[in-house]
Amino acid sequence: MATTNILSLIGWSFLPNLVTGWVQTIYYGLAIRAGDRKPAPGTPRHAAHRRRIHILVVSLYLLYTIYEADYELRRASDYYADLGVPHAASERDIKSRFRRLAALHHPDKTMGGGADADSADFFIHLKTASDTLVDPARRFAYERFGPDISSWKHCVTIRDYVGRGVQVVLPYYGFAAAAMYVLGLLGYLDWGRYWRWLTLAVLCVFELHVATRPAFPALLADVVNPLLVRFTAHPPYLPFQAVSLARRLSVTLYVAFSQIGPLLQQQQPPERPGETDEKALLQSLDRLEQTARGMDVDAARLMELEMAPFVGDPEAIDSMRSKLKEWLVQNTIRSDPMVKDALGRSFQKRRVDAPAGARGNR
Repeated sequence: MATTNILSLIGWSFLPNLVTGWVQTIYYGLAIRAGDRKPAPGTPRHAAHRRRIHILVVSLYLLYTIYEADYELRRASDYYADLGVPHAASERDIKSRFRRLAALHHPDKTMGGGADADSADFFIHLKTASDTLVDPARRFAYERFGPDISSWKHCVTIRDYVGRGVQVVLPYYGFAAAAMYVLGLLGYLDWGRYWRWLTLAVLCVFELHVATRPAFPALLADVVNPLLVRFTAHPPYLPFQAVSLARRLSVTLYVAFSQIGPLLQQQQPPERPGETDEKALLQSLDRLEQTARGMDVDAARLMELEMAPFVGDPEAIDSMRSKLKEWLVQNTIRSDPMVKDALGRSFQKRRVDAPAGARGNR
């Protein structure tokens, strides 16, 4: 399994780029007529074609790796398929089926042929499968952790097998988390980092749920397996097979999405020269409006504080308002440079020899 994962990662590192170049060359040879110019490398058209072809190649390679992982699971088979019994078979059915197979594949029955060693190995395998599925504790452990439980020592009860299984599961996810963290520090697997960590956490919780629950997961028992049995010839999954497939797919999806994700991100269109200035002006106006509102609030508060001693005295308040208006006119409006300039131009238009009280400038 480790060798397969390493080979898969090596394949992901160079195969998509290599195949993308080949496919793009073949595409230009078929789609562009002789004599027409092909898009030169580095041009926007060439980059757009390469981007689309790369997404297609990575998607097809992703589907292939999914099929390959499922094919390896089916080729490895399981104890139920080897004995020819369903997952819900009773202890009596398993024993009866093993007796029939033992009558056909017992070494004493197949002596004299050239495949005595293979027959003996297959009989031993059938005996191991029968003994495992007949024992309730070992059957529970096999369905959740796979055939590796045959090498677990000092495990007798379901609690023993679950404890040993959790000890195997947690270090796997701890190592996976450490590897993801180190790759992130090195600059790999940057795209979709949040979803990658979320997927790892969900997968860990799912596997712990599978390992500790007495029944098959509802998603597997009520959705996936019924659909496989009804619409395909694919055998139903056992929990350990579903977990193994999910592990393989998670590694594959990490690498595939790291390559597809950046390509799917829409590039921001280049901004026109005037758009930047317009945005800056709008932002400045917004800040100015917020500042003016804040100053209005502060002025209202100060006015309330100044008028606090005159609350309840209408005459004093009216007198204060009239004086404030006069002060505003004298010190604010008339002192404004624009007002002064307008008054000056108005005085210049008046006739110099006009008598006092005359109106107009003619």
